[in-house]
Amino acid sequence: MVKIAVNGAAGRMGGRIITAIKESEGLELAGALEMAGHDMLGQDAGSIAGCGPLGVTITDSHEQALQNAEVLIDFTFPEVTLKNLEVCARLGKKMVIGSTGFTPEQRAAVEKFAEQIPVVLAPNMSVGVNACFKLLKETAKILGPEFDVEIVELHHNQKKDSPSGTAVRMGEIVADALGRDYQQSAVYHREGMCGARTKDEIGMQTVRGGDIVGEHTVYFIGMGERIEITHRAMSRDMFARGAVRAAGWIDAQQPGIYDMQDILGLK
Repeated sequence: MVKIAVNGAAGRMGGRIITAIKESEGLELAGALEMAGHDMLGQDAGSIAGCGPLGVTITDSHEQALQNAEVLIDFTFPEVTLKNLEVCARLGKKMVIGSTGFTPEQRAAVEKFAEQIPVVLAPNMSVGVNACFKLLKETAKILGPEFDVEIVELHHNQKKDSPSGTAVRMGEIVADALGRDYQQSAVYHREGMCGARTKDEIGMQTVRGGDIVGEHTVYFIGMGERIEITHRAMSRDMFARGAVRAAGWIDAQQPGIYDMQDILGLK
């Protein structure tokens, strides 16, 4: 039985993760963490998640939340995640990170902590999205540099980072397959007389509105033909299921940084 703690336990994503843990064999909720001053502190995490009492109280104490847990799942923000990662490294706990928007410096900090504990860091925990990652790599290699690449992503109006971590990862995968440097190729803004599209650029377009869970389309556009690879998220449950799958998998791993491609055996 793998014992799991969830950060952001009173939030929408936290609730879906807690429910997914309850519904999974071999996994058990052992801790529930929220920020200091949260209205739900002291409440039963299962009741707040809507899956029934689980006997785990929501707390703002890392030590209490992690006392009986082996793995912490965190879908919050980079600054919060790094603080939690520091505590996990100190206490010898493993961590699954679904937060996005890390700067290169923050990513380097995650990798440093991963020298002490096993860490899964994935911009998208969906099995379907990770299958798309694999398809994008092969498609880019087959089509080569003659096809222009454009990426469009859509999310709800409360999402704070742009473009999404998933869209960035898609761009990185395509750029790597084509022998390009993503940081040099990515174009995030076009306006006015910006000139003709260059051969090597990868366009990154963002749409924000309503309650869109997440949608990503990568366009490979050639002369007289176009290939589109699209993934649409219908609910947050797929992210939650991927996260708990990662938590069960990482329990047996050595220190290091992993992603869903490792977990799914796609590398």
